[in-house]
Amino acid sequence: MNDLNRRAHPRHLDALETRSPEARESALLAALPGIITAARHAPAMAQALAGVDAGAVASRAALAALPVTRKPELLERQKAQRATDPFGGYSAIGWRGLRGLAGARRVYQSPGPIYEPEGDAADYWRIARALVAAGFEAGDLVHNSFSYHLTPGAWMMESGAQAIGCTVFPGGVGNTELQLQAMVDLRPDAYCGTPSFLRIALEKAAEAGIELPSLRKALLSGEAFPPSLRDWLAERGVAGYQAYATADVGLIAYETAAREGLVVDEGVIVEIVRPGTGDPVPDGEVGEVVVTVLHPQYPLVRFGTGDLSAVLPGLCPTGRTNRRIKGWMGRADQTAKVRGMFVHPSQVAEVARRHPEVIRARLVVTGEMAKDAMMLRVEATSAPEGLAQAVAATVRDVTKLRCDVEIEAPGSLPNDGKVIEDARNYD
Repeated sequence: MNDLNRRAHPRHLDALETRSPEARESALLAALPGIITAARHAPAMAQALAGVDAGAVASRAALAALPVTRKPELLERQKAQRATDPFGGYSAIGWRGLRGLAGARRVYQSPGPIYEPEGDAADYWRIARALVAAGFEAGDLVHNSFSYHLTPGAWMMESGAQAIGCTVFPGGVGNTELQLQAMVDLRPDAYCGTPSFLRIALEKAAEAGIELPSLRKALLSGEAFPPSLRDWLAERGVAGYQAYATADVGLIAYETAAREGLVVDEGVIVEIVRPGTGDPVPDGEVGEVVVTVLHPQYPLVRFGTGDLSAVLPGLCPTGRTNRRIKGWMGRADQTAKVRGMFVHPSQVAEVARRHPEVIRARLVVTGEMAKDAMMLRVEATSAPEGLAQAVAATVRDVTKLRCDVEIEAPGSLPNDGKVIEDARNYD
């Protein structure tokens, strides 16, 4: 274990992380009937679980017999019910104007758009566990560069950091020079955000001859974090660790000082299923990550993340006894995460729909070491002046991301059904 990993001492948030696997499994399964019952307070989940005997869902086999809800389905239900329920019937909390509900502290908008509630529990997304595994401690100053605008990323990290006694600087996204000045003036101990922005900040600091000796640890999420970038950060004195989390279900798994896959969070049940089905695959086989959250406020039962991973054998050398997964291994569908934002095939279709000249469109995502780039290749019946610029503006409007556009003749794109091609290098 190198010096950087030694600094991220394998402490634990609580005794849940080190209980016996048998005790954990018993507790998780014992909680399932109550979660199934609570889920019926959310109309969409009540419909999905119609006819299910909550008391009988007390084993992994019984859980695996329940339907999987995937993000595209959630999005379509939300779109269909915008006027009456922006959550599409999946939330058991809200505000006075939403089915007479209460209990939502905040509501967020993620790309799609998809709306997510934040409940009133402390550390609602359970991020504290990942922060502790990354070496964060009470009294640390955390520079948080996730967005505080629309999406929940920054609030997820902030609530976890405050739960363990950290102070947070709300850097948000962009304004690199101002954020770098804050790092110089405030001397943060730790960073939360995307790996790409941390790299940009460290590169700009080096160009300006600025040293950031206090910054020694980071919890990174929202993008791929390849070993090459992990090593690049380590060479500059920063130990970076991954948190695998989503706005829908919160923390799913997190990296530890052992650097051997990701340990599953204590507040969820994770299954790996064959893509397109709800059938669990044998341990070690790659499949889609499906998550059941043991929390009644946003009771997503068997939520399909669309991410691919696999279960690792054995236990974490840090003493954590929960199951481990290999980490993010791609997408089970064609959705891609670019610069921390999901881009859906339906968004590519929406871009094409807004321009009558466009026959087909294919989004190609390239880059390496967290430097993403998007190119939209479009077949068009004609190419009037300014079409590429107009399409690029539409992409930005729909996805909130910048994109180059290439106009091609009809028949130029491969006839393989792909709408989004992820051609990034994750080595």
